Amino acid sequence: MANLSPIPITSSMIDTEVNSNSTTELQTSVISNTWFKYFLQMQDRAENTPYAVGTVFDTLTDQTAAIAATKVTISTPTGLTTNLSKGLYRVLTYARITQAASTSSSLTVTLGWEDGTVDCTSSGSALTGNTTATTGSLDLMIRSDADASVTYETAYSSSGATAMQYRLDVVLEEVVL
Repeated sequence: MANLSPIPITSSMIDTEVNSNSTTELQTSVISNTWFKYFLQMQDRAENTPYAVGTVFDTLTDQTAAIAATKVTISTPTGLTTNLSKGLYRVLTYARITQAASTSSSLTVTLGWEDGTVDCTSSGSALTGNTTATTGSLDLMIRSDADASVTYETAYSSSGATAMQYRLDVVLEEVVL
């Protein structure tokens, strides 16, 4: 992606034009050409930048069990829940063990979606480090059908008197082409 020009803070934002064709001098103000070009660059950047369309709204911390397939909630700026449009999406997950089990533990994150009416899934590697420094992430590009949902789930196991606890973050971004 091209670099943006610096903000033209030393340039006047308004140009004044005088209409000499009028019998009375008519003065109008318009945005300067320098600022106009800058705003066009900003618009182009905004239109071509991926943006998050859905996230897990509740912070999933201190989880001590598997999470069944759960739909990623997608909300509009007005707070309405909506479905996906057909297209490309990027799904990101981040998991971290926040409390190690006394003996051993395992955590696997799986994502699900529908592509061309086919149910698809992808799983990350099992997190078996059993320390609070154990992390794992997924970064997937998916093609989703219209009105389909993207889901996440976890497979969990823990051994010993102290149960493993974990945190999970899930982000869904629409890819603008």
